[in-house]
Amino acid sequence: MTRIVLVHGIAQEVKGPATLLADWYPALSDGLALATDEHVARDEVSMAFYGDLFRPAGHRGLGTPELDASDVQDGLERELLIKWWESASEQETRIAGPAVPVRLRTPHLVQRALDALSHSSFFAGLSERMMISSARQVRRYFTEPDVRPGIQDRIARRITRDTEVIVAHSLGTVAAYETLHALPDCPSLTLVTLGSPLAVRNLVFERLKPRPVNGYARWPTPVKRWTNIADAGDVVALAKELAPSFGDRVRDLRVHNGATAHDVRPYLTARETGQAIAEALRSGATDPC
Repeated sequence: MTRIVLVHGIAQEVKGPATLLADWYPALSDGLALATDEHVARDEVSMAFYGDLFRPAGHRGLGTPELDASDVQDGLERELLIKWWESASEQETRIAGPAVPVRLRTPHLVQRALDALSHSSFFAGLSERMMISSARQVRRYFTEPDVRPGIQDRIARRITRDTEVIVAHSLGTVAAYETLHALPDCPSLTLVTLGSPLAVRNLVFERLKPRPVNGYARWPTPVKRWTNIADAGDVVALAKELAPSFGDRVRDLRVHNGATAHDVRPYLTARETGQAIAEALRSGATDPC
């Protein structure tokens, strides 16, 4: 019985559903325990895993092919890295922001962005390849014809008649939002989004399906309750509030995740997240799939 479906974000391509669930479930349980006496068994929680869709095919060389600034594509990849850089510099005084016009040729500007991000809390310890790969996964989701439906199919297959809550993180919030529009027969679900980039204008928001109209996105029909949770220092969730773009039925909450602002585990252990999930579990799915 799957009461809660979890949807992960970027950079999970070498993991798997069991590996991620083993990581997420204790944090989910801690958040519930902190907020309420509600409990959910591990076999009632399912991970909608799609990371393998981004995993490169095997090749003759050793290790994973490296990427550097010259590999960053103009458009979404470039602009996303620069936005993350700008956000990191606003949140952390030790990160120098872009002090030159963004029209500089891509490799030079992107290299400066990568150098700066390598010293930020979120990207610290990640190689340039991993940072570029993270931006590339967002670009591939929106531009490659097989990726988007493939990810959404993985999510839809995890949602059952017993599902009451969808908890999605990072890029997973985009995929979950779009997937739910294709499930009109499930009108009693609760959506909890963590560190979501859904409302990021000019990069994500305008690319959503169904497309927003006059600056406003459509409400996903199956969702009866939506709580969006963001840390003020989360450089991926560039727009912290979703209600201005998705309607005032969205409840926007702020949490403090410490140094790892975008990490899913402190999001899950937060009292606010536990409370949102507990409310959904207590109300139940009155009209399930």
